[in-house]
Amino acid sequence: MPIPTPEPGLVVSYAYLWGHEAQRGQEEGRKDRPCVIALAVERQPDGDTLVTVLPVTHRAPTEAGAAVEIPPAVKRHLGLDDARSWVVVSEGDRFVWPGYDLRKVPGTDLYDAFCRRASFRRCWRRSGPGIDSTARA
Repeated sequence: MPIPTPEPGLVVSYAYLWGHEAQRGQEEGRKDRPCVIALAVERQPDGDTLVTVLPVTHRAPTEAGAAVEIPPAVKRHLGLDDARSWVVVSEGDRFVWPGYDLRKVPGTDLYDAFCRRASFRRCWRRSGPGIDSTARA
């Protein structure tokens, strides 16, 4: 399957390298996880696309504002499990698209089988008041 065009809101499978792992000298994430593309910018003059992804985790944030809980309706839409999950907004990985850490979604031949941006935003907005899926981290 072709690699999708990166755009904010697209959820992809990615071997996310946490900041604390990088500080310990690790160079690759320990496991593949859903990540939300927060930013995709075409770099000049080479034309490469620089992407920033935010990880999805089951671990509750220890600091207020460090993550946004994903509403159950959005989790169902993404095909994720029923356990509580958060999008971490206090850190992100930046790389040239598609990079070495983009992975196929388990059980598929796709890199973005979780969902597309427009439906993700619609589902997120319907999940409750005060949730702004267009905010930039």
